[in-house]
This record gives sequence, structure tokens and C-alpha cells, in this order.
Amino acid sequence: MKRKDLIRHLTKEGCVLVREGGKYSVFSNPVTQKEVPVTRHNEIADFSVKKICKELGVNPPH
Repeated sequence: MKRKDLIRHLTKEGCVLVREGGKYSVFSNPVTQKEVPVTRHNEIADFSVKKICKELGVNPPH
């Protein structure tokens, strides 16, 4: 999945960008108070996308 598509999905699900790190961006879910780093690669593997969504407590994209 493209990184920009994942970010679009996370924002649609209510997650917000907390900060930018060196090689990653940190997103947070205000409902669950969980923070997860998202790497700055153009393509993110499907299993990583599912793991990020699971940790944030949002539905994975289809």
C-alpha cells in the first residue's frame, strides 16, 4: 500500500499526526490514546499496514 493512502485512511478513521521523527511519522488515535510510528517508505507492506491499524485500534483498509 502506498504511504499516502495509509495516511489518508488513518486520518479518515480519526487518527492525528503527533510528530515527525527522523525516518518516521508518529500517528495517534485520540480515542485509544495509542501512538504508532509510520515509516517514510513509498510502499508499506500489507502486514505492516494491518499491524499499524491493529495497534491504533482502527479497521484496516480494504
